[in-house]
Amino acid sequence: QAWRTAAFGLYGFTQFTKSGFVEHAKKFREEDMQIRLDGKNCLVTGANSGLGYATAQGLASHGATVYMLCRNKERGETALNEIRSKTGNMNVHLEICDLSSINEVKSFATKFSSLEKPLHVLVNNAGLLEHKRTTTPEGLELNFAVNVAATYTLTELVMPLLEKAAPDARVITVASGGMYTEPLNTNLQYSESEFDGTKQYARNKRVQVALTEWWAEKYSNKGVGFYSMHPGWADTPGVSKSLPVLSEKLSGNLRSNEEGADTVVWLGLQPKEKLVPGTFYFDRAEAQKHLKFAGTAASHEKIGSIVDSIRSICNLPANP
Repeated sequence: QAWRTAAFGLYGFTQFTKSGFVEHAKKFREEDMQIRLDGKNCLVTGANSGLGYATAQGLASHGATVYMLCRNKERGETALNEIRSKTGNMNVHLEICDLSSINEVKSFATKFSSLEKPLHVLVNNAGLLEHKRTTTPEGLELNFAVNVAATYTLTELVMPLLEKAAPDARVITVASGGMYTEPLNTNLQYSESEFDGTKQYARNKRVQVALTEWWAEKYSNKGVGFYSMHPGWADTPGVSKSLPVLSEKLSGNLRSNEEGADTVVWLGLQPKEKLVPGTFYFDRAEAQKHLKFAGTAASHEKIGSIVDSIRSICNLPANP
């Protein structure tokens, strides 16, 4: 654990910061971002601020029809109007759903599916790092509910819409380099007595990366691509609220929201044959999922039983 934390810190300070982005951007190809998304439907969770806002704006600026999924109607409407006026794209819509409630996620999925539109891009961006142990009204630990349970449930329930957009469809899950510090752990709701929100967040993010591999394999013949990514350390409202020390230490060297969302938008634009299913991307390139000597690699074998647990917690029928 100590080795993982130290290695992560060193890797992060050199790569995940603004200066890391500037360095990596020297290799970016301009033509990658000249692709249009007119007529394509995109759903972005947590889209009213931070990376989700920058992603929604980025996709809208390429002509996509964007559905912004937000918890707060007022903040969502403000963001929606800003994005419409900045991009000149009126095909941006607001959907309201509190992702900490799995029942709300299910209701939203039913309602959204009734539109019967193909879904070309799903961006699982909404994320939470809550330091105090908090239990939702449905009895779930809050970080797990938003980061894992909602991500899994929403993705599974909109699969028929993604399949309608095959072979072009893709699911992009915004994970985090924080996952380097934790192996995959079957203790999904952090039952240890001393709650550690940062550790739980890292565990949640590890689940997202392993889930992406699992989905890529399970749905390999469905024409839907699954990718996870790390945005780097960006100056988002979430980071300043949840990680004030990191935010302060790296003041001036945190990425902008647009830099953090760059790889999400890039993944949404690229032709599928350029992308590798199940891969973890960072700054438009394939990235390692495990730090050297960290001992986290073998843990991914547990993903099958973890999926079964998530399905049971979320009252979804057992996996066929």
